[in-house]
This record gives sequence, structure tokens and C-alpha cells, in this order.
Amino acid sequence: MTTRLEHNVADTRFEIYVDDTLAGYADYAERGDTKVRDLHHTMTFPEFRGHGIAAQVVEFALKDSRDAGFSIIPTCWYVEKYITEHQEFADLVV
Repeated sequence: MTTRLEHNVADTRFEIYVDDTLAGYADYAERGDTKVRDLHHTMTFPEFRGHGIAAQVVEFALKDSRDAGFSIIPTCWYVEKYITEHQEFADLVV
């Protein structure tokens, strides 16, 4: 099983593929010129649930956002939970 993470800028989401099949994603909206991303929805397709797919895509989204100089609004309950459990990302929250 191979996993690939991608930032799909055109669709404003971070995607995770398992064996070249889209397994899940995290949607976001950028807030104007403020360098803030609102991570508002995380989805793992049913056949991929229970394998840490959501955690992988959220971690990727948070790292990418940090590297690009963005702060985060964790509107999605899962993103908020993930940040609470991984305090190394707490500084990203506005």
C-alpha cells in the first residue's frame, strides 16, 4: 500500500491517495490577504476509515500551511481535535 499526499490548489484542498485512489481530503478557504486558512471540512471515504487517513491529511495540511506562512482557523471538528492532541500545531491557530 502506497500513500501520496498532494495540495490541490485549484480545488482548495489537501488530498491523500492510497494506491492512486483518492482516500480522503481536507478542504479549506483562504481568508483574503491575511494569510489565514479556514480548514472547514475533512473527509475520509468509508472504505479507508480506521487507518489514520484523516490524521495524515490534516498533519500534511498543517505542515504545508506553516511552511507557506499561513495561520489556521480549525472550523472542522476533526482539525480542532487533532490540534488539541498535537500541541506542536497550536501556534497556528488564530
